[in-house]
Amino acid sequence: MEDKTIIPVEIMLVEDNPGDVRLIKELFKDADINNRVNVASNGEEALQMLHQEGEFTRSHIPDLILLDLNLPKKTGKDVLREIKNDPELKCIPVIVLTTSQAEEDIIETYQYSANSFITKPVDLDCFRKVINSIQDFWLNIVKLPPETQIKPI
Repeated sequence: MEDKTIIPVEIMLVEDNPGDVRLIKELFKDADINNRVNVASNGEEALQMLHQEGEFTRSHIPDLILLDLNLPKKTGKDVLREIKNDPELKCIPVIVLTTSQAEEDIIETYQYSANSFITKPVDLDCFRKVINSIQDFWLNIVKLPPETQIKPI
């Protein structure tokens, strides 16, 4: 008999605000597509997870990264720069999801090759719409790179 197990889409959420983490995880739980949200609470932890170092040697390489800019230990911009300069990680789409509305942050993150920049809404219904839009576009419409293209060989 053929195994029809559906492999979940691996989403890395790099976010230090516990309230935002809970909300985003809850909203992704309702998605039409099987997904798993793994959380890094600071920039250093995110890079350790991506490089499968230390306690994260068994972590999954994400198919999609949601990245806050205002992070402890290492900023979101630093994390983004390292991801996009790493030949084994640069194909992973990175969505900057932050409270910032600063033009400088928008310009800089696109210069570092972010795939999109979204300002977190304050209103719960608007936040829900943003996460639903991310799910719809990035998990249903967009064709993500094949696993072999983004995972170390």
